[in-house]
Amino acid sequence: MDKVEQFIVDKLEVRSNDLSLRRLNTLFPPVDFCSNDYLGFARSEELKNLIEEEIRQIDTYRNGSGGSRLLSGNTVYIENTEQYIADYHKAESGLIFNSGYDANVGLLSSLPQRGDTIITDELIHASIIDGCRLSYANRYKFNHNNLTDLESKLNIATGNIFVVVESVYSMDGDIAALTEIASLCEKYNAALIVDEAHATGIFGKNGDGLVNQLGLQNKVFARIITFGKALGTHGAIVLGSHNLRNYLINFARSFIYTTAAPLHNIASVKCAYKLLAKSNSSLLVNKIELYRKLTKQYEIQVLDSKSPIQGVLFSSNAETKNAALLLQAKGFDVRAILSPTVALGKERLRICLHSYNTDEEITSLIKSLKEIQING
Repeated sequence: MDKVEQFIVDKLEVRSNDLSLRRLNTLFPPVDFCSNDYLGFARSEELKNLIEEEIRQIDTYRNGSGGSRLLSGNTVYIENTEQYIADYHKAESGLIFNSGYDANVGLLSSLPQRGDTIITDELIHASIIDGCRLSYANRYKFNHNNLTDLESKLNIATGNIFVVVESVYSMDGDIAALTEIASLCEKYNAALIVDEAHATGIFGKNGDGLVNQLGLQNKVFARIITFGKALGTHGAIVLGSHNLRNYLINFARSFIYTTAAPLHNIASVKCAYKLLAKSNSSLLVNKIELYRKLTKQYEIQVLDSKSPIQGVLFSSNAETKNAALLLQAKGFDVRAILSPTVALGKERLRICLHSYNTDEEITSLIKSLKEIQING
């Protein structure tokens, strides 16, 4: 075995020994408490029919884009869809990326320059962390949702200042203090960037996000909207000014040097927005309220979240994995989130609620969690 191969084996063995080795899986228990398909769009026959009808109406439809958008991959349809989405979110302009990861990496690696400062919440998504690492800017993180700590970092920031948060955090499911953060950014002349991945479709009028719900769209420099969660499709868009869009076209490497998404994907996103515009999120809200009521009734210690993302903390990888396996054996698709994905001692079951989860399924899940708690 050569040196590099041995390195790989050793690293995998460490992961295996501490029970954090990741594996792909194609077997899914029947009751979904795992996916980000909060509104059921990914499984929606109505959305599927809308997409098929939309595709039939596109004369220039091709199977693939054939190149990057700066070469052969751009179309009037894509640009019209970008503006349609921007208008939906009350933004001036938008640029579609192939994924939320690409959007965050592209934005944060290209915009902040040497001598500038990026300040992020400590629980920010990995894609944002990677984007910041590719920048030459100074980087600080502040304690989660801690405004005093954020201001202390703003006080020592230099150059152009960028504050980056999620509106709804992907692991804890809690909500950022966006109004207060926006006020601090205004005070220190900092540009606020908000990742709305887990708020889109859930918060705001017709699911246009928490930024709009709070009336902050004019105080936020840029928003990242992803299509793979509540919208049930794939890709992402960076919303901001026309100038920001033109800047990213010229400097965001994850946009410039990649093949554009096929038109079918763009049509799927547009149709998901059409479905979202007439959807009612009250059913999902009722499911969240039921879950919170039952966890309190059964005295189950959970993270405080009013979003579809709910967490049940455990004390180790082994304990968390065992709880997940017990639930999966009962037919619940619940996954363990282990360190190093989350901090050591913060391992948890990440439970996602959906509009299609029945009250009976939620009640049965809670009772099973109580049994695990009692039996240790």
